[in-house]
Amino acid sequence: MTEAREVTAMDCVYKNPNEGVEDRIQDLLQRMTVEEKIGQMTQIHRAVSSAAVIKDFFIGSVCNSAGKSGNKDVMSEDWAEMIDGFQTAALETRLAIPIIYGLDAVHGNNKFYGTTIFPHNIGLGATRDYDLARRIGSATALEVRASGAHWVFAPCVAVGKDPRWGRCLESYSEDTEVVCNMTSIVSGLQGSPPEGHPAGYPFLAGRNNVVACAKHFVGDGGTEMGKNEGDTIASYEDLERIHMAPYLNCLAQGVSAVMPSYSLWNGRKLHGDRFLLTEILKDKLGFKGCLVSDWSGIDKMGEPRGSNYRECVEAAINAGIDMVMVPYKYEKFINELTSLVKDGKILMSRIDDAVERILRLKFTAGLFEHPFSDRSLLKFVGCKEHREIAREAVRKSLVLLKNGKDSDKPFLPLDRNAKRVLVAGTHADDLGFQCGGWSKTWQGQSGRITIGATILDAVKAIVGAETEVVYEKIPSEETLSNEEDFSYAIVAVGEAPYAESRGDDPEPSIHFDGGEVVSLVAEKIPTVAILMTGRPVVLDKTMLEKVEALVAAWLPGTEGDGIADVVFGDYDFTGKLPMSWFRDTDQLPMNPEADSYDPLFPLGFGLKYQAQTTVFEISDSSVADQEDGQDGELNKDEDDEEVDKGQGEEVDDSQANPPEDSLEVCEGETAPHIENEGVDHSMNADPPGPSVGDEDAARELAKYDEE
Repeated sequence: MTEAREVTAMDCVYKNPNEGVEDRIQDLLQRMTVEEKIGQMTQIHRAVSSAAVIKDFFIGSVCNSAGKSGNKDVMSEDWAEMIDGFQTAALETRLAIPIIYGLDAVHGNNKFYGTTIFPHNIGLGATRDYDLARRIGSATALEVRASGAHWVFAPCVAVGKDPRWGRCLESYSEDTEVVCNMTSIVSGLQGSPPEGHPAGYPFLAGRNNVVACAKHFVGDGGTEMGKNEGDTIASYEDLERIHMAPYLNCLAQGVSAVMPSYSLWNGRKLHGDRFLLTEILKDKLGFKGCLVSDWSGIDKMGEPRGSNYRECVEAAINAGIDMVMVPYKYEKFINELTSLVKDGKILMSRIDDAVERILRLKFTAGLFEHPFSDRSLLKFVGCKEHREIAREAVRKSLVLLKNGKDSDKPFLPLDRNAKRVLVAGTHADDLGFQCGGWSKTWQGQSGRITIGATILDAVKAIVGAETEVVYEKIPSEETLSNEEDFSYAIVAVGEAPYAESRGDDPEPSIHFDGGEVVSLVAEKIPTVAILMTGRPVVLDKTMLEKVEALVAAWLPGTEGDGIADVVFGDYDFTGKLPMSWFRDTDQLPMNPEADSYDPLFPLGFGLKYQAQTTVFEISDSSVADQEDGQDGELNKDEDDEEVDKGQGEEVDDSQANPPEDSLEVCEGETAPHIENEGVDHSMNADPPGPSVGDEDAARELAKYDEE
């Protein structure tokens, strides 16, 4: 241990911004005591953080949860003041090492009132618009920095293979190429690195950007039966090809942090898997950033949860985790880690490596030069420009699944000058349902949770002055008995909000008997059904037959006007299914490459207003089946570029012909100036034997405390 001594600004390299990052790291590292180093490896929750705690334990990072209760509106300016207070304490320590503050901003800065909430990743995957993802990242970064935070635990780059998974909404697609390409959001969050920036080395463009964290490494979207925190049974080759490929794109963009998954790979917990975390991610792929545990990740390694804590700390740190999101029992963690170092169970070289990575994160983020929040950024919170980006994202995420029963009469777009229209359904006027989980609170909630436009708001805003809009969540018999009074009905239904394990569902479906409400209305009034779900769900055949049109809107966020923009014809549909839409759960998980692949709607499916011809017949085999059609595919005449016997032109899936200048592992369009030179894509290595065992403990309901 290097003897501690007082440091002045004139006496050290690490305080000089003109020195190189690596020189600053080494200068600071040699000045630190063991206690200071271990403090830097500790991330605690804001509820247990105080000036005394930060100074006494040399805490390196503070975070907040997504919140369990949403009774109080959380304002960005209040958070900035709180974080600046923590930072003031950190700068009063001997070496004045600033804290880095992290939070979950998974579809915008989603905890705070008045921020822009973008569509969840499943909807963004339907856009296939990689520049849009980058712009969303830039907008999110500004709103996060306005709240005083420096670090977001996003993006999730899981390849979601099973809609039964409760985190399916956080996955861009079941298709690895789509997920790879949507990682362009990293360059939005952090800024685009210059040409020649070494892959794997952290990058941050400036004070208007935030540190990004790619998660959850690796295979979290491929667990058996879609069980959250379950086991991904796969060969190393398949793990690399399917689930690891998006991380290469993130590393090429200089992603600064990576978070391991709660899940297992062939029975081995990822938080304790040295082969994947160190030998592959750090050594083989050259990741030089910080590997941060998930929330209580150390505790969840024990069986039962929290048991054998000392052994779990030893396994996780030696596996390669650099910073531990404790988040509450920091003294226990610090004492155990200190004891393990003293006993030689964890070498000082491993501690130094971890601290080097944490300091690299902080130096590249500019925290030593600009530790405090920039209140001038508050004007960007929920600003018009950001809401326009979100509205564009909503428009582009919509997938048209059906349009008209009559081949000569497409139902959409709707007539905005109709005399009288009915708006109905549980999701038609509920902003909380529209945003889904991870919105204001961890699990999400119902109601007017923030500033935004519901479908009802959007319809009222777009229709003509003479059009009467009638809203009933569940239409009464009296209303439906006067069906001739309505030109059409818009019925919005979907899932209740959820997140993570609480979203696990062996049979994903429309909640609140929404399918029955749609059928009830559609039997009387020409109806477009709008589905707000975080994944494909079971669709009743009778409902499909009765509706005139069907739109998958996913979880669009605060800007419901984007839905009205498209269904009323100001814009065409361009969205394509990011996941195969199954007919029944016996088919799950689906594989588009399998001979038995027979979905209701295939991966990449999406109709447009153009080239309307005939309607798809709803049969026992597939909605997409038609005369001479097979396996749910759209039939095309060999001599005709337009869709033959379809109810609309199918959106051309850009995956069919990926650009030639794509990344080696993950082909497809990439963000500008993103290269992967210097990265060995082979990743050939023999995995070791099992490490930490399986965990079946139930998820604690209080994972995220009440804010």
